[in-house]
Amino acid sequence: MNHPRVLLQRLPHGLGIEFPHYATELAAGADLRAAIEDTVTIEPGQTRLIPTGLAMALPEGYEAQVRPRSGLALKHGISVLNTPGTIDADYRGEVGVILINHSDTPFLIQRGERIAQMVIAPFVQARFEEAESLSETERGSGGFGSSGKQ
Repeated sequence: MNHPRVLLQRLPHGLGIEFPHYATELAAGADLRAAIEDTVTIEPGQTRLIPTGLAMALPEGYEAQVRPRSGLALKHGISVLNTPGTIDADYRGEVGVILINHSDTPFLIQRGERIAQMVIAPFVQARFEEAESLSETERGSGGFGSSGKQ
């Protein structure tokens, strides 16, 4: 298994917050935690940017994808708004997580609570070229739902 080296910098308000780690040996996502001073409430329908207290340096050719935690989504209706959020290899600012409350009840976040998961993934950059026409396919220009329900 490939283990790219990701450098993490703990910011002052992240002191005492656990670094991301994998909960199990084969987990794809490492937990991100809330680096907040006081409890934060996310009201129904509201979005909040939650700081993690971390900045990072990813290796060239990799991105970090920020994704919802399935337990928060199922039990509380809490999700990451721009799923997956992408952290580029050249970004050096604080990692923040945009959470949204899809439920009908307020949700409280405590300092150090697991709020999202982060997946480190390789990527490629495409070379974009203009074309006069495109090759034909069975689907053609059929869009949303064009392949049927079954």
